[in-house]
Amino acid sequence: METIGVGTIAFLVLFPMLIAFIQLLVRDDRARTFITVIGALVIACAAVFLAYEFVPLGSQKFAINSSVAELLGYVMLAIDVLLCLYIIGKGIAHKKYIAIILAIVQLCLAVYVDLFVADGIAVSHALYVDDLSVIMALIIGIVGSGIAVYALGYMRVHEAHNEGKDRRNVFFAVMFAFLGAMFGIVLFNSLTWMLCAWEITTVCSFALIGYTRTKEAIDNSFLQIVLNLIGGIAFTCALFWIGNCYGVMELDKFLAYSLTFSENGYTLLVDLPLLLLALAGFTKAAQMPFHKWLLGAMVAPTPTSALLHSSTMVKAGVFLLIKLAPCLGFNLPGYIVMIVGGATFLFCALAAISQSNAKRVLAYSTISNLGLIAACAGVGTDGAVWAAIFLVIFHAVAKSLLFLCVGTAEHHIGSRNIEDMDDLFERMPRLARLMSIGIMGMFVAPFGMLVSKWAALEAFAQSENVILILLLVFGSAATFMFWAKWLGKILAIANSGEEDVELTVSTSEWVSLGLMTVLTVGCCVGFPLISQAVVVPYLSGVFNNVSAAISSSDLWIMAVIAIVIAVVFLGFTGATKKKVVPVYMAGIGTDFKDRKFLNSFGGELEATQRNWYMTEFFDEKKMSFVGIVVTLVLLVGSFGFAAQTVSAQENVLNDINAEHASYEQSIWAQGGADFPLYMQYYQYYQSYYEQNKSTLQQQMNVYSMDEFMNMLYMQMYSQQMSNSSSSSSSTGGSDSAGGASDTSDGATSTQGGGM
Repeated sequence: METIGVGTIAFLVLFPMLIAFIQLLVRDDRARTFITVIGALVIACAAVFLAYEFVPLGSQKFAINSSVAELLGYVMLAIDVLLCLYIIGKGIAHKKYIAIILAIVQLCLAVYVDLFVADGIAVSHALYVDDLSVIMALIIGIVGSGIAVYALGYMRVHEAHNEGKDRRNVFFAVMFAFLGAMFGIVLFNSLTWMLCAWEITTVCSFALIGYTRTKEAIDNSFLQIVLNLIGGIAFTCALFWIGNCYGVMELDKFLAYSLTFSENGYTLLVDLPLLLLALAGFTKAAQMPFHKWLLGAMVAPTPTSALLHSSTMVKAGVFLLIKLAPCLGFNLPGYIVMIVGGATFLFCALAAISQSNAKRVLAYSTISNLGLIAACAGVGTDGAVWAAIFLVIFHAVAKSLLFLCVGTAEHHIGSRNIEDMDDLFERMPRLARLMSIGIMGMFVAPFGMLVSKWAALEAFAQSENVILILLLVFGSAATFMFWAKWLGKILAIANSGEEDVELTVSTSEWVSLGLMTVLTVGCCVGFPLISQAVVVPYLSGVFNNVSAAISSSDLWIMAVIAIVIAVVFLGFTGATKKKVVPVYMAGIGTDFKDRKFLNSFGGELEATQRNWYMTEFFDEKKMSFVGIVVTLVLLVGSFGFAAQTVSAQENVLNDINAEHASYEQSIWAQGGADFPLYMQYYQYYQSYYEQNKSTLQQQMNVYSMDEFMNMLYMQMYSQQMSNSSSSSSSTGGSDSAGGASDTSDGATSTQGGGM
């Protein structure tokens, strides 16, 4: 299983990179189509294989040969350096000095952490698979690959209207490189490797946003890189702290140590790295006050919006927050993640009400829903995390479908404005059905997003956090309003006799749209199975005894209703035999096709159906300003408080650093005992050692606390060996002592009895 695990993870990361390299060299359109389709199929199948092999097994960790791991570490460092140099070069070319400064800072930090902090820390398990990473891998492998196939037809039309050089080879190369890096983020247990993959996705997004090379595209791409570099620097600073204070560079060990430190009252060690990693997650997930980069990214081609900004890249941010969730809850980092996420959910949902540009509505909706996921992670309970995981799943599939539908509609009706989608059921009947399914999937019962919000509300209520409940209630009301307006526009049919313009939609677009529709409906139908087979087992491993936030019977009822709705919308697509009559104008009609009539003064008017956007109440700039102020104050205040705490307790931190230095040279570390356990015993026996120093020197030749700790470990180990031998003799067994893996049990008995 070790070989299968390492091989599958390596394939998922490296195969997309290989396809990216081939795409860069290929200029022929037919060859590009073949490579993209085959590559997408292989990646999707590999993701499914990962799920098939490891979902029944639960969480698994895999070791890498030390020499290979060391070589790969240097490769990752080289990639980090090249990425920073690339940003610096682009910044110089376009005179973007903030990006240059941040890239230089990130370059220096990354080199220092790799060579002087992480270099001396052994990584036992560089790779891992658990149920959450499997869910993410399926989203990346199936949804991401489907978007790559969709891009074939879309980019063919896009480049046909582009007067510049055909650069599709670069576009597809970056897309596949992005997929490989995303697999790295969700499957790397080594934090330095995870950072490298994190930065690759940042640079890929930068390249895709600036793909068209217009001034607007370049400016927005640099806005993205500046804000995401802030997150990358925060991530690197977190690794600096973790390496120096924790002595580990593995995600699972960091989470375990953080829980132990928190339980023993060492919030000094825990708060700052959690805040730094949360900040990295905020920037990647475009949470306020960093949300503007995702809005600016809408200038990129639609496949970029679908891939980076709905299904995958932004999910990397909330994935990290969900991984941190067991360490959050009602502590400083937990409160910050809750309120920043909740505020983002509310203010971006309100801002979406005033938008008529469909892609901008999708962008604000994306940021808003990511805020709700972040808030659930901040609560840190099993019910909240259950809701967060399902919000990730349903948002990924439904929002990808909507982005692709909007891109296809824009190419064929010439607009992405919702007000121009009158009679879409006549002009693009199949697409209108699929778009309706996507919109209903986002806010209508019994589709998954609304059910997941129900679970989130229940978790917030159990936490008794009134602020979060209010943010969810008002944010959900705003969500209902902007989705209902859009859906009403699509479903309104006026029998105007418009020409069907969807006959020229490419096959690759229909295939991808069909895939996203099947995934949207399929995830709703399979809701109870996903919960029982994947999500609940993951939560059981993290929180111990848990159950689904919503009962299985309720989920099955919702699944059946979802099937009925899908059949109604998708099953009846034939021509109707009903008589089609002109629109009744309730007055003197002059032109029924154009819906014109005479008013009471004899003047001719046109009957129109337009939505109310309430710009005077929910102006985008107003909502953005308030949200930025609230979240910025929270972030600055939390980091200021954490820094003040560290400064005030500098002596405590110095003592902990001394204990860690002692641990690294001790037989505890050699025997496999973890640092939190060593620290507990060090502090418990330190006063005993000081009081009995002379006696210990004379009778036991112990001249330092370090020697005393080693002696204590040897005493515990010999006691375990003795107990194990006695047990084996009495039972006839032959098993030896558990050694360091059972150290905590032996240590506890020793601690209770004193010396």
